[in-house]
Amino acid sequence: MSGEAQQPDSAAVREHLEALQDQICQAFEDFERAAGSDTRFDARTLENERGGVGRPRVLSDGLVFERAAVNSTYARGPSLPPAATADRPQLAGRSFEAVSLSLITHPVNPYVPTSHANWRFFIAYDEGGSAPLWWFGGGFDLTPYYPEEEDVVHWHRTAKASCDPFGADLYRRYKEECDEYFHLPHRGEARGVGGLFFDDLTHLGDDEPNSAAAFSRCFAFVRSVSEHYLPAYLPIVERRKGTPYGERHRDFQLYRRGRYAEFNLAFDRGTRYGLQAGARAESVLASMPPRALGRYDWSPETDSEEARLERDFLPPRDWV
Repeated sequence: MSGEAQQPDSAAVREHLEALQDQICQAFEDFERAAGSDTRFDARTLENERGGVGRPRVLSDGLVFERAAVNSTYARGPSLPPAATADRPQLAGRSFEAVSLSLITHPVNPYVPTSHANWRFFIAYDEGGSAPLWWFGGGFDLTPYYPEEEDVVHWHRTAKASCDPFGADLYRRYKEECDEYFHLPHRGEARGVGGLFFDDLTHLGDDEPNSAAAFSRCFAFVRSVSEHYLPAYLPIVERRKGTPYGERHRDFQLYRRGRYAEFNLAFDRGTRYGLQAGARAESVLASMPPRALGRYDWSPETDSEEARLERDFLPPRDWV
């Protein structure tokens, strides 16, 4: 993107996210093809009466991915749903546009981490004629079951590389926000090993919030973060997808997936927003693990391979 300032442009954001959606789906299908699977994404285009367009892409029962959902959405309407105005009561009743790409992977092999990413853009219009208000949000995070330090370090170094051109402090700030957001307060533990999370992004540096210059820089930043997701994740999948595992490892993976489901249903803002906005429930809930296991009052044996996760990886750390 050039350095020239530009007005908020939801069409440009939508074009980028839909192109990235296609690229990510192709990368995941390439893994399936290399593994000898003919599993492909169920690709649909769904339109509604208000001009919104959903492009759900869901891959199920592959040899590498038990489920991968890579869904893009363009929405518009006369008023924002409650989940989008909870912290912005002044925007209630305004018309809006929203563009998002949200993805989740639930791999077959317990040594391959689950990954999640989301990038979104909102514009709220004022019928009185004042300038629209807009904001970006997004990031990506990693949820391993049998983590390897080199994988987590690679993930965070790639996340840092996506932020560095836009400010020396951005990685640290958004890593800390990720650690705070993807946390299960009732368990007192992190969902995974984090990554990046940002919301309500209206400017970077000294740019005036919601200005044309701010939009240009913020969009460039979101492009950088989103384009670093595949370089962060694909090498980990490649390294771990062939690791031998047994019933014990699969059992632990399903147990930890239960934690993932708890977070999605109880705390995830995107899930609440999608359901409140009347989005297609199948698309919103495609992020749920296809299989999970509930156990009552269970803990791994001390010094076991399973105990390493909670002891050495879930507490927030400086990975770079």
